[in-house]
Amino acid sequence: MRAQDETLSSHLRVERLSLPASLALAVDGKAPFAALGYGTPHGVAWMPTVNARVLSANGAMADVWHVSRPQHVKSGTTGIARWRTDGHWLLGAIDLDEATEKQGLAELAHRAYRDLFKTLDQAGTPHLQRIWNYLPQINADGGGLERYRQFNLGRQEAFLEAGRAAFEGAPAACALGIHQGALSIRFLAGQQAPLPVENPRQVSAYRYPETYGPRSPTFSRAALADIGDGNIALFISGTASIVGHETVHHGDVLEQTRETLRNLQAVIAAANERGTAKFSLAELDCVVYVRHPSDTEAVRSIIEGTLGADAPMARHAVYLEADICRSDLLVEIEAHTAAAGLLRA
Repeated sequence: MRAQDETLSSHLRVERLSLPASLALAVDGKAPFAALGYGTPHGVAWMPTVNARVLSANGAMADVWHVSRPQHVKSGTTGIARWRTDGHWLLGAIDLDEATEKQGLAELAHRAYRDLFKTLDQAGTPHLQRIWNYLPQINADGGGLERYRQFNLGRQEAFLEAGRAAFEGAPAACALGIHQGALSIRFLAGQQAPLPVENPRQVSAYRYPETYGPRSPTFSRAALADIGDGNIALFISGTASIVGHETVHHGDVLEQTRETLRNLQAVIAAANERGTAKFSLAELDCVVYVRHPSDTEAVRSIIEGTLGADAPMARHAVYLEADICRSDLLVEIEAHTAAAGLLRA
């Protein structure tokens, strides 16, 4: 019983490292709890990768997650899901290749999320904190329905079937279009439900009008999670140049980047009202998804010009080539950070 209690009190911490520094953590045969890699090699069991081209000068990077009870970490599989857990926290990965599976994207998304929820039940980590979704050709037509809308159809159906919060209370998430590879889902779960945060400048994604598809996107704009040791994590979903529910600044990557930063600031301000932890834009560890690689320097110039080139967000940003969930969006930013404090009920 003592061991179980210690496991359940596990603390979570994340750091952004270069690929060599990340791999060096496992040279003694004891890998960290888990990591999410950007441009990292396939086949590193504890570091599922995002299959997108890295546009950053620093090359491949990883967000490495640490737990305070590494002796309890174990790996496993549930259906098509691979996962690592210490009994309190779980990081999982799912990859499904449409060409191999011979199923449509809605069916694959439904199947993937069904096994995701089975994983949480089997591992005893009931609450999703954060999800990363990557699907090939996100804006392409999928037989009369855009592929992103097909994905939303299968995802929400799985949430509803599992009795999970598909609207208020949905986890933070992003969904990006990769140019090759499989439908890839990465997910972080824990013992306590996170506190959802919405952006007052935007309509909640799960309340979008039906013009955006038969099923709305299933995510909150951000989520706050108690990660132990007196710290609160802020997970910010993919954020873009949307005001209300409409895209603004069509065709202007500079203004879209500025609008995205305004939305990030609004989410942070809303999060800061939910507890004593205080977050700031400059301190975020972000991933910047750029539709056109030639726009990377323009996007970087806005971020550095707004925050200063020495701000942690500017220095640590990972830039990836990816299509955004709407064909008229040119840039999207998702992020995480942590600060000392407590959540308000």
